[in-house]
Amino acid sequence: MGPDKAGAQNILVKKSRVTLADVAVAAGVSKMTASRALRAAGDVSKSNVERVLQAAQDIGYVGNPLASSLSGQRSNLVGVVVPSVANVVFAEVLGGIAEGMQGTGMQPVFGVTEYDLDREYNVIRNMLSWNPAGLIVTGLDQSEDARRLLENTEVPVVQIMDLDGTPIDACVGFSQSAAGAEMADALLAMGRRQIGYIGCDLNKDTRANKRLEGFKRTLLKNGLELLVEEITESPSAVSTGRALTARALANRPDLDCIYYSNDDLAAGGAFHCMANGVIVPDTVVLAGFNGLDFIESLPVKIATSRTPRRKIGKTAVKYIVATTKKNGAPQDKVIAYTPIVVD
Repeated sequence: MGPDKAGAQNILVKKSRVTLADVAVAAGVSKMTASRALRAAGDVSKSNVERVLQAAQDIGYVGNPLASSLSGQRSNLVGVVVPSVANVVFAEVLGGIAEGMQGTGMQPVFGVTEYDLDREYNVIRNMLSWNPAGLIVTGLDQSEDARRLLENTEVPVVQIMDLDGTPIDACVGFSQSAAGAEMADALLAMGRRQIGYIGCDLNKDTRANKRLEGFKRTLLKNGLELLVEEITESPSAVSTGRALTARALANRPDLDCIYYSNDDLAAGGAFHCMANGVIVPDTVVLAGFNGLDFIESLPVKIATSRTPRRKIGKTAVKYIVATTKKNGAPQDKVIAYTPIVVD
């Protein structure tokens, strides 16, 4: 296993909050008109409303409806943006965040995006309008508009679960592409060469896509390519993994290994193999991702990559707590973990 933690020092740059006056200038209207347009007061022309809303989006204005009650001070709320709460991976991250906030006086407020970039932008915008103590956002692949909001805010921002990209402020997680590469190395070390892939919704799940890219690069370095790729836009589920495994093995019965985008799909693959007399792992090795607890209870052994989900959540909170203290942000703004391959 690689080092548990690696730090990288960034220079803290003081940022100024984008104001209502900035929006008015950008839209070419008065400050009062801009205020009324943003509040949907009803006495502003449609063209001016459109200009003001577009200007607010372009320059990253979020407003602050809590300002009167908070006297311009930050609240004790920490916004947490995740793609799903149904997925146990993010439920465990949220558990780590809640645990990390105990005794800090801070309260988490969760927003769910369902892997939708437009919804993510709106969640981030709404959360920033509450003048939070900080923001924890999943991943590094926000839309341009959402990144502009995060870049312009004065509150600490921690992006989690991914290191493959450029962080806005702080980042806690692991390299998704490296995780895929490490699994490929492990499978090749087992002597597997006839390899397929099964995944879900990769056009939205950018982290799974990065793992696949790292996996394929490692295969290519060893003179190999995937023999089959079964990818669907359907949500990830055990039943989906079972159906796609059936299709993959029907098309390529010579497969000796299948890499899945997560453990749920791999479990579905295991159920198909058990029902059809395919011996796992002797005939076909099945490999997932996340290292979920239920994998160990399956009648057959599945390879996986175990990730430190609760630890990532707790570490993100520690950064926000440290940043809000008088001594400012910690020097280590990139905290790297390494998933453990279990084969």
